[in-house]
Amino acid sequence: MGSEPIERLVPHYSFLGLPVRQEAFNDSRAVILPVPYDGTTTYRTGTREGPRAILQASRELELFDEETCTEAYREGIFTVGELGVTVASPRDMVERVRRAGEFLLSHSKLPVLLGGEHLLSLGMIQAVVEKFRNLTILHLDAHADLREEYQGSAYSNACVMRHALKRAPLVQVGIRSLSADEYDVIKARNIPCFFAHQLSAKNGWREVVGRLGPEVYISIDLDVFDPSCMPAVGTPEPGGMTWQEVTALLREVARDRQVVGFDVMELLPIPHLAAPDFLAARLVYKLLSYIFLDKKRTAC
Repeated sequence: MGSEPIERLVPHYSFLGLPVRQEAFNDSRAVILPVPYDGTTTYRTGTREGPRAILQASRELELFDEETCTEAYREGIFTVGELGVTVASPRDMVERVRRAGEFLLSHSKLPVLLGGEHLLSLGMIQAVVEKFRNLTILHLDAHADLREEYQGSAYSNACVMRHALKRAPLVQVGIRSLSADEYDVIKARNIPCFFAHQLSAKNGWREVVGRLGPEVYISIDLDVFDPSCMPAVGTPEPGGMTWQEVTALLREVARDRQVVGFDVMELLPIPHLAAPDFLAARLVYKLLSYIFLDKKRTAC
Protein backbone atom coordinates (compact mmCIF):
# COMPACT_ATOMS: atom_id res chain seq x y z
CA MET A 1 0.00 0.00 0.00
CA GLY A 2 2.78 2.40 0.91
CA SER A 3 4.16 2.50 -2.63
CA GLU A 4 0.87 2.80 -4.52
CA PRO A 5 -0.62 6.15 -5.51
CA ILE A 6 -4.03 6.83 -4.04
CA GLU A 7 -5.63 6.82 -7.50
CA ARG A 8 -4.96 3.06 -7.71
CA LEU A 9 -6.70 2.41 -4.43
CA VAL A 10 -10.19 3.49 -5.49
CA PRO A 11 -12.78 1.22 -3.83
CA HIS A 12 -15.96 -0.19 -5.33
CA TYR A 13 -17.82 1.69 -2.60
CA SER A 14 -16.58 4.51 -0.42
CA PHE A 15 -17.85 5.22 3.07
CA LEU A 16 -20.89 7.51 2.78
CA GLY A 17 -20.24 7.67 -0.98
CA LEU A 18 -17.62 10.36 -0.38
CA PRO A 19 -15.01 11.29 -3.04
CA VAL A 20 -11.84 9.22 -3.36
CA ARG A 21 -9.60 11.66 -5.24
CA GLN A 22 -6.02 12.37 -4.12
CA GLU A 23 -6.95 15.76 -2.71
CA ALA A 24 -9.72 14.12 -0.66
CA PHE A 25 -7.12 11.83 0.95
CA ASN A 26 -4.88 14.78 1.73
CA ASP A 27 -7.72 16.70 3.38
CA SER A 28 -9.18 13.79 5.40
CA ARG A 29 -8.66 13.23 9.11
CA ALA A 30 -9.82 9.60 9.00
CA VAL A 31 -9.16 6.85 6.47
CA ILE A 32 -11.29 3.71 6.15
CA LEU A 33 -9.33 0.52 5.41
CA PRO A 34 -11.53 -2.46 4.36
CA VAL A 35 -9.93 -5.91 4.63
CA PRO A 36 -12.07 -8.82 3.31
CA TYR A 37 -10.38 -11.74 5.05
CA ASP A 38 -11.67 -14.57 7.26
CA GLY A 39 -9.02 -17.24 6.89
CA THR A 40 -9.07 -18.50 10.50
CA THR A 41 -12.83 -18.47 11.04
CA THR A 42 -13.93 -21.81 12.49
CA TYR A 43 -17.72 -21.68 12.91
CA ARG A 44 -19.70 -19.59 10.42
CA THR A 45 -17.63 -18.17 7.58
CA GLY A 46 -18.41 -15.07 5.55
CA THR A 47 -17.03 -12.12 7.49
CA ARG A 48 -14.87 -11.39 4.44
CA GLU A 49 -18.08 -9.90 3.02
CA GLY A 50 -18.45 -7.57 6.00
CA PRO A 51 -16.40 -4.56 4.85
CA ARG A 52 -18.23 -4.22 1.57
CA ALA A 53 -21.62 -4.58 3.28
CA ILE A 54 -20.71 -1.80 5.72
CA LEU A 55 -19.62 0.50 2.90
CA GLN A 56 -22.78 -0.21 0.92
CA ALA A 57 -25.03 0.45 3.92
CA SER A 58 -23.15 3.65 4.79
CA ARG A 59 -24.36 5.26 1.58
CA GLU A 60 -27.84 5.37 3.12
CA LEU A 61 -26.80 7.13 6.33
CA GLU A 62 -27.86 10.68 7.07
CA LEU A 63 -24.77 12.87 7.31
CA PHE A 64 -26.10 14.82 10.30
CA ASP A 65 -25.72 13.26 13.74
CA GLU A 66 -28.55 14.33 16.01
CA GLU A 67 -26.72 13.48 19.25
CA THR A 68 -23.66 15.64 18.63
CA CYS A 69 -25.35 18.07 16.19
CA THR A 70 -22.40 17.65 13.84
CA GLU A 71 -21.65 16.43 10.34
CA ALA A 72 -18.49 14.41 10.85
CA TYR A 73 -17.88 13.92 7.14
CA ARG A 74 -16.86 17.60 6.91
CA GLU A 75 -13.67 16.68 8.81
CA GLY A 76 -12.74 14.37 5.95
CA ILE A 77 -13.35 10.61 5.74
CA PHE A 78 -11.49 8.83 2.97
CA THR A 79 -11.89 5.20 1.87
CA VAL A 80 -9.07 3.24 0.28
CA GLY A 81 -9.68 0.11 -1.76
CA GLU A 82 -9.86 -3.31 -0.16
CA LEU A 83 -6.48 -4.50 1.07
CA GLY A 84 -5.21 -7.37 -1.06
CA VAL A 85 -5.69 -10.79 0.52
CA THR A 86 -3.08 -13.53 0.67
CA VAL A 87 -3.90 -17.13 1.50
CA ALA A 88 -0.26 -17.95 2.32
CA SER A 89 -0.79 -17.57 6.07
CA PRO A 90 -2.79 -15.55 8.62
CA ARG A 91 0.48 -14.06 9.85
CA ASP A 92 1.08 -12.60 6.39
CA MET A 93 -2.32 -10.90 6.51
CA VAL A 94 -1.52 -9.39 9.89
CA GLU A 95 1.71 -8.05 8.41
CA ARG A 96 -0.14 -6.51 5.46
CA VAL A 97 -2.50 -4.70 7.81
CA ARG A 98 0.45 -3.50 9.89
CA ARG A 99 2.16 -1.99 6.85
CA ALA A 100 -1.07 -0.33 5.72
CA GLY A 101 -1.56 1.10 9.21
CA GLU A 102 1.97 2.48 9.26
CA PHE A 103 1.34 4.16 5.91
CA LEU A 104 -1.81 5.86 7.20
CA LEU A 105 -0.20 6.92 10.45
CA SER A 106 2.81 8.34 8.58
CA HIS A 107 0.32 10.65 6.84
CA SER A 108 -1.21 11.65 10.20
CA LYS A 109 -4.51 9.88 9.51
CA LEU A 110 -6.88 8.27 12.00
CA PRO A 111 -6.99 4.63 10.82
CA VAL A 112 -10.39 2.89 10.76
CA LEU A 113 -10.13 -0.82 10.01
CA LEU A 114 -13.16 -2.72 8.71
CA GLY A 115 -13.04 -6.54 8.87
CA GLY A 116 -13.11 -9.29 8.20
CA GLU A 117 -12.05 -11.47 11.08
CA HIS A 118 -10.77 -10.09 14.34
CA LEU A 119 -7.21 -11.39 13.94
CA LEU A 120 -6.61 -8.52 11.51
CA SER A 121 -6.84 -6.05 14.39
CA LEU A 122 -3.44 -7.24 15.58
CA GLY A 123 -1.75 -5.70 12.54
CA MET A 124 -3.29 -2.30 13.18
CA ILE A 125 -2.48 -2.50 16.88
CA GLN A 126 1.15 -3.25 16.01
CA ALA A 127 1.25 -0.15 13.82
CA VAL A 128 -0.45 2.14 16.31
CA VAL A 129 1.60 1.09 19.34
CA GLU A 130 4.82 2.06 17.55
CA LYS A 131 3.62 5.66 17.27
CA PHE A 132 1.66 6.05 20.51
CA ARG A 133 3.71 4.84 23.45
CA ASN A 134 1.03 5.52 26.09
CA LEU A 135 -1.53 3.34 24.36
CA THR A 136 -4.28 1.28 25.96
CA ILE A 137 -6.37 -1.17 23.92
CA LEU A 138 -10.10 -1.04 24.65
CA HIS A 139 -11.54 -4.38 23.52
CA LEU A 140 -15.32 -4.73 23.09
CA ASP A 141 -16.26 -8.34 22.42
CA ALA A 142 -18.34 -11.31 23.52
CA HIS A 143 -15.17 -13.41 23.61
CA ALA A 144 -11.94 -12.88 25.51
CA ASP A 145 -9.73 -13.89 22.53
CA LEU A 146 -6.90 -14.66 24.96
CA ARG A 147 -6.07 -18.23 23.93
CA GLU A 148 -2.42 -19.06 23.44
CA GLU A 149 -3.42 -21.11 20.40
CA TYR A 150 -6.61 -22.40 18.84
CA GLN A 151 -6.93 -25.52 16.72
CA GLY A 152 -3.17 -25.77 16.54
CA SER A 153 -2.47 -22.18 15.49
CA ALA A 154 -1.32 -19.17 17.50
CA TYR A 155 -2.53 -16.91 14.68
CA SER A 156 -6.28 -17.26 15.09
CA ASN A 157 -9.04 -14.80 15.82
CA ALA A 158 -9.35 -16.59 19.19
CA CYS A 159 -5.78 -15.49 20.05
CA VAL A 160 -5.72 -11.88 18.85
CA MET A 161 -5.81 -10.21 22.28
CA ARG A 162 -3.21 -12.61 23.68
CA HIS A 163 -0.83 -11.19 21.07
CA ALA A 164 -2.01 -7.61 21.62
CA LEU A 165 -1.45 -7.91 25.35
CA LYS A 166 2.28 -8.26 24.68
CA ARG A 167 2.31 -4.78 23.15
CA ALA A 168 0.00 -2.62 25.26
CA PRO A 169 -2.28 -2.72 28.32
CA LEU A 170 -5.73 -4.16 27.66
CA VAL A 171 -9.20 -3.33 28.99
CA GLN A 172 -12.05 -5.67 28.05
CA VAL A 173 -15.79 -4.95 28.02
CA GLY A 174 -18.81 -7.14 27.29
CA ILE A 175 -17.05 -10.51 27.64
CA ARG A 176 -19.40 -13.45 28.19
CA SER A 177 -17.71 -16.44 26.55
CA LEU A 178 -14.22 -17.67 27.50
CA SER A 179 -12.28 -20.74 28.53
CA ALA A 180 -10.98 -21.48 32.02
CA ASP A 181 -7.44 -20.85 30.74
CA GLU A 182 -8.46 -17.42 29.44
CA TYR A 183 -10.06 -16.61 32.80
CA ASP A 184 -6.80 -17.56 34.49
CA VAL A 185 -4.91 -15.18 32.15
CA ILE A 186 -7.26 -12.34 33.09
CA LYS A 187 -6.67 -12.96 36.79
CA ALA A 188 -2.91 -13.58 36.50
CA ARG A 189 -2.30 -10.51 34.34
CA ASN A 190 -4.78 -8.38 36.31
CA ILE A 191 -6.58 -7.40 33.10
CA PRO A 192 -9.50 -5.03 33.77
CA CYS A 193 -12.36 -7.14 32.40
CA PHE A 194 -15.94 -5.92 32.63
CA PHE A 195 -18.03 -9.02 32.03
CA ALA A 196 -21.39 -8.57 30.34
CA HIS A 197 -23.35 -9.77 33.37
CA GLN A 198 -21.72 -7.06 35.48
CA LEU A 199 -22.47 -4.12 33.22
CA SER A 200 -26.09 -3.53 34.22
CA ALA A 201 -24.91 -3.00 37.78
CA LYS A 202 -22.45 -0.29 36.75
CA ASN A 203 -23.30 3.33 37.41
CA GLY A 204 -22.25 4.76 34.05
CA TRP A 205 -18.90 4.04 32.38
CA ARG A 206 -16.48 6.02 34.51
CA GLU A 207 -14.79 2.91 35.92
CA VAL A 208 -14.03 1.64 32.42
CA VAL A 209 -12.67 4.99 31.26
CA GLY A 210 -10.64 5.29 34.44
CA ARG A 211 -8.69 2.16 33.51
CA LEU A 212 -7.58 3.64 30.18
CA GLY A 213 -4.39 5.53 29.49
CA PRO A 214 -4.30 8.88 27.67
CA GLU A 215 -4.18 7.27 24.19
CA VAL A 216 -6.68 4.57 23.23
CA TYR A 217 -7.13 2.16 20.36
CA ILE A 218 -10.67 0.74 20.25
CA SER A 219 -11.23 -2.74 18.86
CA ILE A 220 -14.89 -3.70 18.38
CA ASP A 221 -16.05 -7.21 17.58
CA LEU A 222 -19.70 -6.76 16.63
CA ASP A 223 -20.70 -9.79 18.68
CA VAL A 224 -20.31 -7.55 21.74
CA PHE A 225 -23.89 -6.57 20.88
CA ASP A 226 -26.75 -8.80 21.91
CA PRO A 227 -27.94 -10.99 19.00
CA SER A 228 -31.35 -9.35 19.24
CA CYS A 229 -29.85 -6.23 17.65
CA MET A 230 -26.80 -7.77 15.92
CA PRO A 231 -27.49 -11.31 14.69
CA ALA A 232 -25.06 -11.05 11.75
CA VAL A 233 -21.90 -12.37 13.40
CA GLY A 234 -20.05 -15.64 13.19
CA THR A 235 -20.46 -16.64 16.84
CA PRO A 236 -23.47 -14.91 18.41
CA GLU A 237 -23.66 -15.04 22.20
CA PRO A 238 -26.77 -14.22 24.29
CA GLY A 239 -26.66 -11.55 26.96
CA GLY A 240 -24.82 -8.88 25.02
CA MET A 241 -24.78 -5.10 25.13
CA THR A 242 -27.34 -2.77 23.58
CA TRP A 243 -26.77 0.03 21.08
CA GLN A 244 -27.33 2.60 23.83
CA GLU A 245 -24.81 0.94 26.15
CA VAL A 246 -22.07 0.66 23.54
CA THR A 247 -22.46 4.18 22.21
CA ALA A 248 -22.64 5.67 25.71
CA LEU A 249 -19.30 4.04 26.53
CA LEU A 250 -17.72 5.16 23.27
CA ARG A 251 -18.82 8.75 23.82
CA GLU A 252 -17.28 8.76 27.32
CA VAL A 253 -14.01 7.39 25.96
CA ALA A 254 -13.82 9.84 23.06
CA ARG A 255 -14.60 12.76 25.36
CA ASP A 256 -11.96 11.97 27.97
CA ARG A 257 -9.20 10.22 26.00
CA GLN A 258 -7.41 10.56 22.66
CA VAL A 259 -8.73 7.84 20.36
CA VAL A 260 -5.89 7.16 17.90
CA GLY A 261 -7.61 4.51 15.80
CA PHE A 262 -10.34 1.90 15.89
CA ASP A 263 -11.74 -1.12 14.13
CA VAL A 264 -15.17 -2.66 13.58
CA MET A 265 -14.87 -6.37 12.91
CA GLU A 266 -16.71 -9.64 12.30
CA LEU A 267 -19.84 -8.53 10.44
CA LEU A 268 -21.23 -11.59 8.68
CA PRO A 269 -23.92 -10.22 6.35
CA ILE A 270 -27.25 -12.04 6.22
CA PRO A 271 -28.90 -11.94 2.77
CA HIS A 272 -31.96 -9.67 2.63
CA LEU A 273 -31.43 -8.44 6.21
CA ALA A 274 -30.06 -4.92 6.04
CA ALA A 275 -30.40 -3.87 9.68
CA PRO A 276 -27.10 -5.36 10.96
CA ASP A 277 -25.14 -3.85 8.05
CA PHE A 278 -26.73 -0.49 8.79
CA LEU A 279 -25.95 -0.78 12.51
CA ALA A 280 -22.28 -1.43 11.75
CA ALA A 281 -22.09 1.51 9.35
CA ARG A 282 -23.85 3.79 11.81
CA LEU A 283 -21.48 2.67 14.56
CA VAL A 284 -18.47 3.73 12.48
CA TYR A 285 -19.98 7.14 11.77
CA LYS A 286 -21.18 7.59 15.35
CA LEU A 287 -17.72 6.92 16.75
CA LEU A 288 -16.15 9.30 14.24
CA SER A 289 -18.71 11.92 15.32
CA TYR A 290 -17.62 11.47 18.94
CA ILE A 291 -13.91 11.60 18.08
CA PHE A 292 -14.24 14.72 15.94
CA LEU A 293 -16.43 16.53 18.46
CA ASP A 294 -14.77 19.50 20.15
CA LYS A 295 -14.00 18.21 23.65
CA LYS A 296 -15.05 21.59 25.10
CA ARG A 297 -18.62 21.06 23.92
CA THR A 298 -20.99 19.31 26.30
CA ALA A 299 -24.20 19.34 24.25
CA CYS A 300 -25.72 20.49 20.97
